[in-house]
Amino acid sequence: VEEAAPRLQALQKLLTDSVRFLAAYEVRQGQESVARLQADLAARRQQLQPKKKFAFRALKKEAAPGSASRPAEPAAPAPAAPGPGLAEGEQGGEALCGFSGAQDAELELGPAELRQRDVLLSGLRGCRVRLHGNPNALRVRDCRGCTVLCGPVSTSVLVDGCGDCLLALACQQLRTHRTRGCRFYVQVTSRAVIEGCSEVSFAPYAWSYPGIEGDFESSGLDRDSNNWNLVDDFDWLATDKPSPNWSVIPEQERITCWD
Repeated sequence: VEEAAPRLQALQKLLTDSVRFLAAYEVRQGQESVARLQADLAARRQQLQPKKKFAFRALKKEAAPGSASRPAEPAAPAPAAPGPGLAEGEQGGEALCGFSGAQDAELELGPAELRQRDVLLSGLRGCRVRLHGNPNALRVRDCRGCTVLCGPVSTSVLVDGCGDCLLALACQQLRTHRTRGCRFYVQVTSRAVIEGCSEVSFAPYAWSYPGIEGDFESSGLDRDSNNWNLVDDFDWLATDKPSPNWSVIPEQERITCWD
């Protein structure tokens, strides 16, 4: 697994460097293949994680007559069930890091919680999410009116079925499906892909926080490589006219203060 991760990053870089002379259909096939490999690698990592050691509860001994009772040894804590707002992952799969079903909430995860983990944000309404750290992958699904600020993602970001959201993302690959009215501030080393989208707009990644340089280094992303304004629309095949489904955010309208 440790050898596979850098080889997969090298494969992603090869695809990124090749998009200049590949047809859109070939780029899409390549990106889907890399995404499948990334998902397989993440699943394998999850399988290989060491299981928690079993701990025996100390048996409560009966106190001798006249002696003070001694409290029993505390039992080893059981794994916590996902609480309200915590993402429970894909159906039938391992739990993912993230949030689900929250409304009008301030949500935040830090570097220790995010490091090389897959993150799922789903069913959020009017939330502000800050992800300080370096996730392995990020999926944002069925979110409305949310702000998602995320540190550098080692592999891919998928945004699916979202509306009227603001997202700041840095990643190798960005795929956006069935999404409308969203603004993206991105650093992406390959060409972003949209499908079934409308009224989406793009600007360069501009969010920052203490420690972000270290997260970029651990993610393997090249800070000097950013194709934020190169977007492939798989619903627009014309080469002589720009797609009406996406646009560039004018400089005077771009966010400069994120707090």
